[in-house]
Amino acid sequence: MDAEDERVDEAEGLKLIRAFLSLPPDKRAEVIAFAEGLARVHGRPEKGTEASPT
Repeated sequence: MDAEDERVDEAEGLKLIRAFLSLPPDKRAEVIAFAEGLARVHGRPEKGTEASPT
C-alpha cells in the first residue's frame, strides 16, 4: 500500500466517522448493534487474544 492509498483510506474512514456522529442516538445504537452482530458472526477473538490479519 502506498502513501496515496493510505490517504484515501484515511479520508474514507473520517467520512464514516463523521456520518456516524451525525446520526441521532437511537440510530447510532442500531449501527453499534449491527456491527457487534457482524463481529459475533465472523468469530471475534476471545478477550486477551490478538486478532490475526485477514
